[in-house]
Amino acid sequence: MVVAITAFLALVVVLILNVPVGFGIGLSSIVAILADGRLSSTYIGEQIIAGTDSFPLMAIPLFILSGELMGAGGVSKRLLNVCNVFLGRFTGGLATVTVVLCMFFAAVSGSGPATVAAIGTMVVPAMLEKGYDRKFALALVACAGSIGVIIPPSIPMVIYGVSTTTSISSLFMAGFFPGILIGISLILMCYIICKKNGWKGDERRYTAKEKWVTVWDAKWALINPIIILGGIYAGIFTPTEAAAIASVYAFLCGMFIYKELNWKQLFDTIAKACLTTGTILIIVGCATAFAKILTIERIPNLLTEKILGMTDSKILVLLFVIVLLLVVGCFMDTTPAMMILAPILLPVVESFGMNPVHFGMIMVTTLAVGFITPPLGVNLFVAARVGNTSLEEVCSGIIKFVIIMVIDVLLITFIPQISMFLPNLLM
Repeated sequence: MVVAITAFLALVVVLILNVPVGFGIGLSSIVAILADGRLSSTYIGEQIIAGTDSFPLMAIPLFILSGELMGAGGVSKRLLNVCNVFLGRFTGGLATVTVVLCMFFAAVSGSGPATVAAIGTMVVPAMLEKGYDRKFALALVACAGSIGVIIPPSIPMVIYGVSTTTSISSLFMAGFFPGILIGISLILMCYIICKKNGWKGDERRYTAKEKWVTVWDAKWALINPIIILGGIYAGIFTPTEAAAIASVYAFLCGMFIYKELNWKQLFDTIAKACLTTGTILIIVGCATAFAKILTIERIPNLLTEKILGMTDSKILVLLFVIVLLLVVGCFMDTTPAMMILAPILLPVVESFGMNPVHFGMIMVTTLAVGFITPPLGVNLFVAARVGNTSLEEVCSGIIKFVIIMVIDVLLITFIPQISMFLPNLLM
């Protein structure tokens, strides 16, 4: 127990000192090894290699690459056109289009910040031109972008599946209805806000022919999620193989079909994907070592016994877990939080008979709120960069969206059928 406390204190110190998260977790693991005395100095290196040497983890760099290629190759632009011709004329139409577009892009990117960057650069200027408030527009994009990690494919789901040996395909199935629930709740919130402020939709009415032409132009973009997710659920290929297919498909669409991707953009896109991948894999490797040390110290077992000793109420335990994850999400990125906390908290909820897939959705959706809560709030920083404004201005419009997402988290937590309907139906 002393070793675990030492490790956590070291982690807090390095995070306060603003050390990059991956290196901070690695340094705290080294401190724990030195405090323990039973482990050799090579242990952390061994665990970093073991933690990243995983076939399912190969899906992460490939999904990141496919998301970047989709944004650069014109796929997201065509999805925007489709959403706009069908939804743009309603009250707050462009706000509704933003949410729906984020849901579509979530089905090909698996990343919250990537969704904000790809969609925000297109819709924010258009919303400002239509008279929407800047704070509202940027807060909406930041919040809707968090759906990127909930609707499959999802990088945090892959991380959770690897950390807890849970079926990634089942997690992907479980993510559909929670993602749709959050999307619908955001659309309703947008409608109420836009109605109150008098932000009307596009006055132009598109003919049936214009709608058909727009859909036909975007057919390759619309087919993409069907190929990826349909192939996974039909058992044709694994999530990792699906990620590779998604990357190749995105390349072909951008380079040869839509012809909006040239060789210079391709190499720039690959470089951006590599930078993101390198950051994530450093975190994954170091977090694996940290989690192994905690397991050796029996921290998951001790925490389970401690919590069950305080209360035997499943509701209270789940509320405690949600509050913990919301607080952690404010200060830690989703990947390290998932790597560290999933193996610790899963035994606690399993003692109440909770399905690991359902708990995975609770973790993913709750930590997704961390994308829009300061001080870390990665989506907030991306939205501020997209809108060329300050973080404070984005944060000032985010409170209503945080509240609605927390309500959604509670619904997903206490109504298991929202997450488990499809896995139970199809497995």
